[in-house]
Amino acid sequence: MSHEKEERAGSRLDSDSVAPELPAIHPSFIKVARPYVFEQTIQDSIQALGVNPMREESLRLQGVSWIDNVRKVLHLPVRTFNTAVIYYHRFRLSHADSEYNFMDAAAAALFTACKIEDTLKKSRDIVCAAYNLKLPPSEHLSPDSPVFETNARGIIGLERLMLEASGFDFRTRHPQKTLAKLAQHYKLSKESEVSDLAYLISLDLYRTFAPIKQTTSTMAFSCLELAGRLMDQRIDAVESGRDYAHWDTSRPEVMETLFDILELYTHHRSSTSVGPRFPADRFLTVRIPLNQEASEHRIPRYAHWIDRPRQPYNVGNAQNSTRPNDADTPRLHHPLTPTAANGDRHQTSDRGKDAAVRFMLDHDIADCEKRQVAEYFRVEMEEYEVDA
Repeated sequence: MSHEKEERAGSRLDSDSVAPELPAIHPSFIKVARPYVFEQTIQDSIQALGVNPMREESLRLQGVSWIDNVRKVLHLPVRTFNTAVIYYHRFRLSHADSEYNFMDAAAAALFTACKIEDTLKKSRDIVCAAYNLKLPPSEHLSPDSPVFETNARGIIGLERLMLEASGFDFRTRHPQKTLAKLAQHYKLSKESEVSDLAYLISLDLYRTFAPIKQTTSTMAFSCLELAGRLMDQRIDAVESGRDYAHWDTSRPEVMETLFDILELYTHHRSSTSVGPRFPADRFLTVRIPLNQEASEHRIPRYAHWIDRPRQPYNVGNAQNSTRPNDADTPRLHHPLTPTAANGDRHQTSDRGKDAAVRFMLDHDIADCEKRQVAEYFRVEMEEYEVDA
């Protein structure tokens, strides 16, 4: 009996000593920072998220207005506003509006921008400023009030998602600096009405997606030209485009930006700073010659656009703008999600598992690494003929 017990114990030890099968090594996901996101990618991202375009536009305008109002109360500079709106746009292109509240996202974007632009504000200060905007001065609360504890912690939690959506790219762009250089270059005085109006247009421009599509020189040229057209003080040297090459821009890019801001003034005039200063038909009058120019010179509506068949858009439930209800509808690939060397795409459910995400700034280095890693995940098969 003792001999049988020893054999059973030995077999048990042998079975326990067998190492479990290790999971396959994943090549990890690589997300390369994108300084610019073109219109086609923006539309594909909105479609992949299943967001209603009308709701997206409404929440975008509300979020930017929230950031603008709070930063004025906190006396933050324009550069902080610019950076905050950029982070807000990029975050919303990566996350569906059903996953967050737009005010929380706007607050987190402003909180992140304050750190990047070295205009530090605590999360409590931002939440408190937004809260006091709705109350008379006699009822204002201090940032130390326990009322703001939960919201302040939520902002800190969203900060990481803001950085991930931007690819941890801390490079910022401010068209107002370039606009001031252009005004000086074209001999516009500091008291010029055109330059003052162009500055306000550059702020309204952040209510569109133009800041994440265009360079600072493109936005500056567009604001200066539009201001001259609105004031009937047109600047021929600006409209001729003879200096575009020197500033690394082109007429199609400037035209795209002009149309973006004119559409904003046409459809959401009351939500802007410049819109209420002019009658509604004024913007239509300005757009007519631009439409004629685009038609004559065959300038496309969007400068960087690749013609390809688009999948039918399905907004799902029209009330909450969630994903399509049909479970058989194939899920579109989000163009901004990281990809691995073996072709896998990162999903939200992969977070915290063996699929790590690494963020890189240099696109060439990322491509080189993917090619090297892909060699180890390539499946090679050989065919043999067997005689029956």
